[in-house]
Amino acid sequence: MTTATRDKSLVQRALSGHAAIGLIAGALIYLIAVTGTLVVVLEHWQRWEQPDIAESAGLTPQAAQASIPNVLAQEADMTPTAHLYIRMPNAALPRPVVTTDNKAWYIDGEGRVAGREGHSWTEMVAALHYNLTLPVIWGMILVGALGVALAALLVTGVVAHPKIFKDAFRLRARAEPQLARTDWHNRLGVWTLPFTLMVTLTGAFIGLSYTSVGTLAQSYTGGAMDPVYATIFGAEPEHDPAPAPMANVARAMETVAARFPDAEPTYIVVHDPMTQGQFVQVIAEHPRRLIYGEVYSFDGAGRYLGKVGLSDGALGRQAAASTYNLHFGNYAGLPVQLAYIAFGIALCVITATGTTMWLRKRRRKGHDIARMAAAWAMTVWGIPLVLVLVAALRFAGGPDMPVVAAFWGLLGAGLIAAAAWPALFSDAAMRRVLGIAMIAGALLHLVWFGGGAPGVVAMNLAILVTGAVIWRPGLRMAGVAAPRTGRPEAA
Repeated sequence: MTTATRDKSLVQRALSGHAAIGLIAGALIYLIAVTGTLVVVLEHWQRWEQPDIAESAGLTPQAAQASIPNVLAQEADMTPTAHLYIRMPNAALPRPVVTTDNKAWYIDGEGRVAGREGHSWTEMVAALHYNLTLPVIWGMILVGALGVALAALLVTGVVAHPKIFKDAFRLRARAEPQLARTDWHNRLGVWTLPFTLMVTLTGAFIGLSYTSVGTLAQSYTGGAMDPVYATIFGAEPEHDPAPAPMANVARAMETVAARFPDAEPTYIVVHDPMTQGQFVQVIAEHPRRLIYGEVYSFDGAGRYLGKVGLSDGALGRQAAASTYNLHFGNYAGLPVQLAYIAFGIALCVITATGTTMWLRKRRRKGHDIARMAAAWAMTVWGIPLVLVLVAALRFAGGPDMPVVAAFWGLLGAGLIAAAAWPALFSDAAMRRVLGIAMIAGALLHLVWFGGGAPGVVAMNLAILVTGAVIWRPGLRMAGVAAPRTGRPEAA
């Protein structure tokens, strides 16, 4: 083999590796976009996953107090918990929940245990979005870095197309597939640019905060991260492990209701319960504010100690507390959530069509992209398909089903099969399979659980409609369709 031949072979392998890395990054961004769209209505998915749990619209201070010994009695043979959380019911999830370091339990309006919380599928979807199910710190850093990359792609995409704003309403949806995809990609990119930049930058901020906090900790606190977080979210008092009666949660809740009547409690947290050092925090939303809530602190006897200042403290503290709701759309109710879902779907389409156009350009240059196109079709339609299949496995196997392993196993197997038999993984075939799976899953859920609450029925109707739209043969936006030459080609 001559030197020139070896160099050419090396370049080809390098280009193939470069393309593969680009596809992996695009696939991860697409996965984050898909799961982020679902996470917008996370509480509705929790209700859908366990539709047979008794519901309660409210929880009195006395019922909240009574729920603690009832839950701890369920965990008598488990490791004593260092934190106990009471999640207050709301319209999206009218079910109070008590969570310990061991398990989570639904309670009724009287504080009695109503059943074990088993949201393993919903928790997996959230973990895929937050940290790709990797160890939390490293996963969130990776997701934050991908958010920065996506923001850069959005900005450079606008700069690279000087007429993109001039042609903002020029949509040739029924034109030749490549031209139609290009228009969808560019138009959606313009129409949703403020939203996508806001979501990607806030996501990057959240994900990369671990890096920032770690850097500050190394510089100022000898590597300890808690003191850095305390400057924003407040510090915890010195812990005294001596035994004591359970904290007076009811008094803390009554104090918040009396002193801050506009505040709406969402969580009650008991730190180091049943010790002399225990203290209570009531996290409460403030109407017409982006902050996730103010934190009111109490000692074990329920005496008010003060608040952290997320609602009226330093601007940096208020901004940090507003990032989460701004990113996830947890403000202003269902209309904003529906808008976030629409924008999230648009971001999925932008991501999918961007890679699709790149693949088609490679094919026009004479590259064999059959395997890459099949793998991308498996990514675009296979990721939601695998989520549907894992949901079915969770219902069949119960809440302890290893859903994370099932997701990555099925997705990996699908990608390997797409590379091995690309002709079977065309865009059209994958799309139809996903649509049928969604329709079948929603119908089975309705039959199995007998409908359920109106919110659960609404979720199933949404799945049915979405599945029907995806199944429709004329919908071709994300895949690499075969050229119109009459010759079959894997796409």
